[in-house]
Amino acid sequence: MRRRDFIILLAGPMGGLPSALRAQQKAMPVIGFLANGSRDSLAGFISAFHQGLRETGYVEGQNVTIEYRLIEGRYDQLSALIADLVDRKVDVIAAIGTPTARSAKSTTSTIPIVFTIGDDPVANGLVASLARPGGNLTGISTLNIEVHPKRLDLISELVPQAREIALLVNPMDPQTERIMRQAQETARAKGLELRILEASTESEIDAAFATLIQRPAGALVQSSDPFFTSRREQLVALAARHRIPAIYQWREFTASGGLISYGPSLSAA
Repeated sequence: MRRRDFIILLAGPMGGLPSALRAQQKAMPVIGFLANGSRDSLAGFISAFHQGLRETGYVEGQNVTIEYRLIEGRYDQLSALIADLVDRKVDVIAAIGTPTARSAKSTTSTIPIVFTIGDDPVANGLVASLARPGGNLTGISTLNIEVHPKRLDLISELVPQAREIALLVNPMDPQTERIMRQAQETARAKGLELRILEASTESEIDAAFATLIQRPAGALVQSSDPFFTSRREQLVALAARHRIPAIYQWREFTASGGLISYGPSLSAA
């Protein structure tokens, strides 16, 4: 049989399907992808997300659609973006970061939510337990916030002459108070002075480093925050330019030229 004849024979019965039956065929599933950052700053992580989907047989544009909602540091827009995904009736929400996962949970109790966060999902009320999360949430926790004291320990060992260490935090992040409290307790136990620097925009990061140059600290600890992850190239470049020993939360910071990190790979997560 010639190839053209086979195609015609195959197309014939498919084209003759009743319209009602064709209408019943399942539409392409839709994933809502929610994260803090821009498409450029999150390019590597989005690529890793695509790779994970491919490993389970899903390719964007072929058999799955992805609706991206990126807040780029504007936490005040989070609720509206999640509400938009819910209104669009996405099949599942991928929430990157604790603030996004919390907001998603408070917005919908029916759409499945898969999170990647840096702290304890049980302690912050996302799931009932690690063994049986319950509800409509599950995901991965790197317990990144829990290891903040260890980062301060490591940088003080790396720079033993430092008597004052700066901690860079995002005041817009709901986890900031907890991070500062942990760092202050660790600094007191080690006899160190802790200086708090705040930044929630690109220009405020520059201003924080300008302050740090005027009154130098022995080292810098960067807090765990999705906004800082999205600005890792800027942060690493400023620390290198001003010769400030700094420790970061993800492996991706050292891949970008940072001095040291203590934590997992966000891309792998």
